[in-house]
This record gives sequence, structure tokens and C-alpha cells, in this order.
Amino acid sequence: MEKLSVPSHITSNGSVSVDSGHVRLNELGYKQELKRDLSMLSNFAFSFSIISVLTGITTLYNTGLNFGGPISLVYGWLIAGAFTLFVGSSMAEICSSYPTSGGLYYWSAKLAGPKWAPFASWMTGWFNIVGQWAVTTSVDFSLAQMIQVIILLSTGGKNGGGYEASKYVVIAFHGGILLLHAIINSLPISILSFFGQLAAAWNLVGVMVLMILIPSVSTERASAKFVFTHFNSDNGDGINSKVYIFVLGLLMSQYTLTGYDASAHMTEETKNADRNGPKGIISAIGISIIFGWGYILGITFAVTSIPNLLSEDNDAGGYAIAEIFYLAFKNRFGSGVGGIFCLGVVAVAIFFCGMSSVTSNSRMAYAFSRDGAMPFSSFWHEVNSQDIPINAVWLSAFISFCMALTYLGSAVAFQAMVSIATIGLYIAYALPIFFRVTLARKSFIPGPFNLGRYGIVVGWIAVLWVATISVLFSLPVAYPITSDTLNYTPVAVCGLLILTVSAWIFSARHWFKGPITNIAS
Repeated sequence: MEKLSVPSHITSNGSVSVDSGHVRLNELGYKQELKRDLSMLSNFAFSFSIISVLTGITTLYNTGLNFGGPISLVYGWLIAGAFTLFVGSSMAEICSSYPTSGGLYYWSAKLAGPKWAPFASWMTGWFNIVGQWAVTTSVDFSLAQMIQVIILLSTGGKNGGGYEASKYVVIAFHGGILLLHAIINSLPISILSFFGQLAAAWNLVGVMVLMILIPSVSTERASAKFVFTHFNSDNGDGINSKVYIFVLGLLMSQYTLTGYDASAHMTEETKNADRNGPKGIISAIGISIIFGWGYILGITFAVTSIPNLLSEDNDAGGYAIAEIFYLAFKNRFGSGVGGIFCLGVVAVAIFFCGMSSVTSNSRMAYAFSRDGAMPFSSFWHEVNSQDIPINAVWLSAFISFCMALTYLGSAVAFQAMVSIATIGLYIAYALPIFFRVTLARKSFIPGPFNLGRYGIVVGWIAVLWVATISVLFSLPVAYPITSDTLNYTPVAVCGLLILTVSAWIFSARHWFKGPITNIAS
């Protein structure tokens, strides 16, 4: 196998300071086309904002309550968080050696060796970018649904004649949100950096306020015994095995803990990216685990009746956390307005999450098209006078909107589409790690951040965890299995697999050669 090039992590050249990430990018064969202006804090902020515990936990709290309840929520979060740290640590080690916007697909190309590089790069890249588009779709759609619930509660709630938006109105909300995100992402990177840091601060402060405020305001609170030991097996879906139920409850945690590859995609705009990119990945995951667990505990202490929270006949129409917030204030003060304001705090966090997700999408599309992997690559690769990949920004917003349109035809089809956000994205995470611990086991040259002798062990744990969740989250979620209850996740993921492999066999293998350098060696 070809020996991988040694990173020369240079920090100075005579009396002139040279950015080590810039130097390494040049060594990898790429020009510095994007403006390198992000600090480690800004890099962290983008990943932390995409993980956004307020977004993921709020959106899928119903799933956790339904499948296992407090035990799935409290302990499932810690289990998923621990294994996510293994995945993130392996990605951070590879990112330190290859700090490019292409991220995962570039890593796969370099780690798979010359023979397999084009195919490995092609598969990883398409799973990564489609998974990212699915993340943006689901995040912005969840914000549209949150706005719908806020309007419903503000106009009297479901039992008080409140306004329930149609699916067409929800899609219109979704389109408007994506439009705003595309406009914001067309601004200079210095402004985006400010929004990214604001988003991180909003998530941190928002979690701390809500985890204390909601149980404090609630007139009735759950006992510690309920929060830490109660297992809800009454899911109404014909599933009785406690292990099976607990596994399905893990989805909330694992869905939330995604998107941290954003730190890798932002490395060409990050100072000393071979050090700060990996720090961004690890710190975003670690801090999210801590604050997310606090948020779960705080909210779960306000849970007194699981059936009532999951009932579609409650004021929030079955949106559990919205009902928790609303009732906490209504029972204490006679009005649920305070709870609606709390939902507004979450809505802003979701907005920032979608904004950062579009940023990450556009950098991936920019890099993938730079290497000629996408149709009309030269167009998507263009950057404007402010060094922003403007066409890739609007492409990402447009595709995410198109993916959401499936909701108009079938909620089942929409769920299949967004399921790629978890499994498809994690497959893209696992592929370069798999190549790192197999084909490149002896040839991999680590960067400044590395796991030393533990790199192989950590890598294998990461790969096996992804393989495990890929199977678990493809299991049926209700019995008997019908067209309405079938879990379409494996259908969607296998469909993406068939499309990418077919495109490779019939076309791409003849012209796609993997990452293409754009400066002289």
C-alpha cells in the first residue's frame, strides 16, 4: 500500500507566522479558497449548534417516553453518549491528519488506498451529503411543527378551539425557514461565526434555564424513584419485550447526537485546523452529553402522567414537551403563556441548529463538487467575492425543501426520508474509521491530535456501535406490521445504497477518481 504523506504541522516560517491548517491543506494539494477566520470556539459552536440538545431531545421526547419512559431517556442518553464519544474521538484523530472541508469522503479516499480510493470516496461522500440534507430537512421541519404548536397553544389549545395548521401551512413554514437560513448563510464568514457563537450560547443558557425553571414551576413533580427507575412498557404498539422497547427508546438520544462532522467541514475556515477541528468535535459531543442529560432530568421531573402527555387529545395535540411546559405554567399561574415563551426559547435553538446545518451542508457540497463528484460540479464549487460557496448554500436549502415535500404525499414516506439523517449519516461516519483500522492500520500517520496506541481499539468500538444501531433502528416499531406501521428506515437506506452503487457501476467509475488536488505538488 502507498505510504500516506507525513503531516508537517508547521507553526512558523522564520519570523512570519504560518497557520498549521493552511500548511497542511497545501500539503494535501488544495488552495486556500475559503477565508480562514474561525477560532476553535467558533468551530465548536457550529457542531454544538447542530447537535443542539434542545432540538433533538425536544423533538423526539415523545419517542423516549413511549418506548421505555424515564429509564430509556435517562440511561439511554448516557449509553448513546458514551459510544458517540468513541465515534467522535476516532473522527477527530483522522480530522487532525486531514483537515479539509471534504471531511469524511476525503478521509475514506486517503485511508482506503489507491485501489479503493475512488469507490470509497464516492460511497462515503454521497451517504454523508444526503444524510446532511436529511438532517437539515428534519431540523427545519421540526421547527415548522414547533411553530404550529406554539400557534395552537397561543390560540386556545386543541381543547379550546385553537388553530391547527394544515400540512400545507407547515410546509410553507418550512420553506420560509429554509429561505432565511440560505440568506443568513450567504453572509460573510465573520457574521456567520458570530451567529454560530450566539447559537452555542443560546443552547447552553437555554438548557440551564429550562432544566431548572420547568420542574420549579410545576405544581406536581415526579419522584426521584420515578425519574431513575420507572420503565414504561405500555406503548400501545404491541411490543412487550423490555429490551426491545429500550432499544427503540435509544433513537431519541442517537438522533440528537449527530452532526458533529460540521467541525471537519469547517476546517478550511478554521485557524490551526489540525488542532482546533478535532477539539471542536470532541468538545461539542462532550458538552452536549452533559447538558443534554441535565435537560432530560429537569424535564422528566415535571412528568406526572405519561399517557396524558402522549395523548393527541391534550392541548398541545400530543407534543409531550409542549404540553409539559404549557401545563407547568397553567397549573401554577392559571395561564400557559409562560410555557409558550419557553417553547419560543426552544424554537430559536432549533432555528440556529438549522442555520448551522445549512452551513455544514454547503461546505460539504463545495468540497464534493470541487472534486467533480456532483452534477454541474463547477457551478456548485464557485465562491463569491466574500469567499462563500454561495451556489452550494442555495443548493442545500433547495434540496432540503424538496425532501420535505414528501410529507404532502405521505407521512410514512417523509419518515423514511429523514431516517437517513441518523443511519445514513452514521454509516458515512463509520466508513473512514473502518478504513483507518483495517486498510490503513499500519500506514496512517496521525496529526497533532491522536489516540496513540488506543486508536485501533477505539476505532473498532466505533465501527461496531454504528453497525449495531444500523440494525437496531431498522427493526419494526409496531406490531402487527402493516404499510402504516412498517419501519421504512432500511428501505430508505438500501435505496440510497442501490442508487449510489448503480451510479458508480454505470457511470462514475469511468470518470470519478476521488479527491482532485488543485495546486501543483
